[in-house]
Amino acid sequence: MPDSFLSSEEYDERAHKLYDRGDYEGALETLKEGLRLYPHSVELYVGIGYTRLAREEFAWAKQSFEKALVLDPEHDDGMVGLGETLLRFGRSDEALDLFRTVRNGPSGEDAELLLSMGRALYREQRFEEARSFFNTVLKNHPEDAEATAALAFTLHRLGKEKAAMRELRGALALNPEHHEARIYLAHLLYDRGDWKGALEGFAVLTPAQHWDPLAVWRLIELKRTVGGLEATDPELVVWEGRLDDLEADVDPIDELLAEIEAGVGQTGARVVESAPEWTPAVSQPDEKWHRVLLPDGTAFEGTWLEIVRQLRDQSGRSDETIAQFMRRWAEDARVRIGVGVPTDDAEAFLLAHARAGLLHIER
Repeated sequence: MPDSFLSSEEYDERAHKLYDRGDYEGALETLKEGLRLYPHSVELYVGIGYTRLAREEFAWAKQSFEKALVLDPEHDDGMVGLGETLLRFGRSDEALDLFRTVRNGPSGEDAELLLSMGRALYREQRFEEARSFFNTVLKNHPEDAEATAALAFTLHRLGKEKAAMRELRGALALNPEHHEARIYLAHLLYDRGDWKGALEGFAVLTPAQHWDPLAVWRLIELKRTVGGLEATDPELVVWEGRLDDLEADVDPIDELLAEIEAGVGQTGARVVESAPEWTPAVSQPDEKWHRVLLPDGTAFEGTWLEIVRQLRDQSGRSDETIAQFMRRWAEDARVRIGVGVPTDDAEAFLLAHARAGLLHIER
């Protein structure tokens, strides 16, 4: 039974707490219950919109945000939410119009709203527009470490590596506890061949503070090669234990993927180095053939699962199961660009990376 003594604000607050815990179903039910009592509450409609958006129910999210804006056409959170949803439908110009309206309005200095819009644009690979929103945050809030780190991630995606590293250091100067900025910077140093700097960056965090399997793997490698530790050194044993903990969550889906991987032969799947054009190939029965490009032009062809396996093998971790590799790559994406990636389905895994701009799917 609905609690008639709760106000619409209290329903919204309860739902928000459930949302923050990741209980989207509970949040949605709470918001619906509130709307039955307060059918004209803009905040409850906006809450439903964001919950639907988190559940990737984009059509329903769009409908909820539109209802909120009918009740209050100038509601900033409603416009930002609708803009995020429109981006998912490829309606970038309409989304940008909404975002600019918010930025030029009374909430134009609201750091949280500006960050939300910048991150939404970033996820859709609109990096220049995303950078402008992050710059707006920093113009009004120059000591905002979160915005500084977000700008750094964006600059890196724009190919401005030195500027990205400068901003990452700036974010850490503002907030030495910004772990994602620290790990991102360490990854960039590793990619540049600055092994000592990368090791120092990774090693600042304790094992318990590390949630990125790739960072822990690189840390172990660097402690052996740069630090000169033997494989049996107690310090390495601790880090290897942490890596095992991060990679130990094998569930039935992981096991199924491993079984599928073991049962699929290598025929029909191949890597094509920097091939400019796609040439049709015969696919396996009942399996669609796809082509994926990395930013450096390396191309992979095959079914979704075969492409994931090729990515794993090229990364030099053929000893991993497909499930372990997907978890490691997903965590790397989360740390580097703040994007969550599903790891229970090869197609969803690749599509999420494509939306984040980490690869391009031609077919």
